Amino acid sequence: MPKPTIYLGADHAGFELKERLKSSLPDAIDLGANTLVADDDYPSIARAVAEAVVSDPGSVGILSCGNAVGVCVVANKTKGIRAGIGFSIEAARSMRNDDDVNVLCVPGRIAIMDDAVEIAKAFLATPFSNEERHVRRLAQYD
Repeated sequence: MPKPTIYLGADHAGFELKERLKSSLPDAIDLGANTLVADDDYPSIARAVAEAVVSDPGSVGILSCGNAVGVCVVANKTKGIRAGIGFSIEAARSMRNDDDVNVLCVPGRIAIMDDAVEIAKAFLATPFSNEERHVRRLAQYD
């Protein structure tokens, strides 16, 4: 199975974390922010990552803002996106396995920063289970 394209995005509060992830994921495509600017807005960045994931089947996104909620809400407004907050390695595995989440949202200002690379790796390494019960539930999303 080929590695999926990974799209990264963050606002100023998630910028440092995104840069750390980018150094661990050298093939990832960075959709911004490209500099640390305190007045950037996460909605445009989250939307860009979500739209890239939808337009590139099989790809995934990783977004970060202060608490991960803002980017998660915005990403989930894009049809075809299933975004979730990766607050732990187990959560990242579970959201991929059970819910076929295609955008991982990680907080840039909360204590998991030290684990964020491991959370992203767990997210990327876990396939969707395709179990009947999970497929059935996903069919009910729309």
